[in-house]
Amino acid sequence: MQTLKRYKWTWLLLLLAVIMAAYLAFQSFGWKEEKLPVIGKVQDFSLENVDGTRVSLADTAGKVRLVYFFFTECPDVCPITTYMLSQTQDLLIKDGSFGKDVEFVSISFDPDKDTREAIQTFADKFHADYNGWYFLRGGQEEIRKLAAESFKILIYGNNKENFAHANLIGLVDRENKLRGLYDAGDTDNITPEFLAKTLKKLARE
Repeated sequence: MQTLKRYKWTWLLLLLAVIMAAYLAFQSFGWKEEKLPVIGKVQDFSLENVDGTRVSLADTAGKVRLVYFFFTECPDVCPITTYMLSQTQDLLIKDGSFGKDVEFVSISFDPDKDTREAIQTFADKFHADYNGWYFLRGGQEEIRKLAAESFKILIYGNNKENFAHANLIGLVDRENKLRGLYDAGDTDNITPEFLAKTLKKLARE
C-alpha cells in the first residue's frame, strides 16, 4: 500500500513538473503579443482645447492615443463614430486606464462654425470625460495639413458646402508613432471592444 502511495505522489510530482515546464516555455515563446506595425510618425501640433488652453501632441506623450477628425455639423458619420468612441471610453474607465494610460484626441476641421462652445455642446452629448478626452480646434489649413501628412486623411470642402473626409481613427503610441488607421464604418470589426482591447495591448508595449 505504501508503495502505491509513493508511486502516486511520484507521478503527481512529475505531472506538476511537466505542467510547470510547459507553462514557462509557453510564457517565453508563446505569450509574446505580436506588435502592431509602425506606419508613420505624427507631427507635433498645438491646438485650442474646449477649455481655452493650448494642447500639443507633446502634452499627451507617454500615453496611447486615439485621434479622430470631425466637425460638429456632420449629419452622419462623425456623431456615430464619436458615440462609438464614448462607448470605448466607458470600457476604459471601468478598468482605470482612461486618462492614465490612454487618451482620446478629437480635432475639428471646421473652425469657423466649430467654436469652443459648439464643440463642447457636441462633446457633452456623448458624455465625454475631459480628464482623458481632448476636443481641439485650429486653423483650417493647419488641420488639413496635419490630417493629410500624419494620418493620410484628406479633407475636402468648406463650411459653405458639404465636407468630404475619410472616416478614419488613428492609433498613436507613447512615442508619437502611428500604429494603426481604422475605418470607423467597418462596424463588424471596429467596435468599442476591439478599440479598447487594441489600446490596452499597445499600452503594454
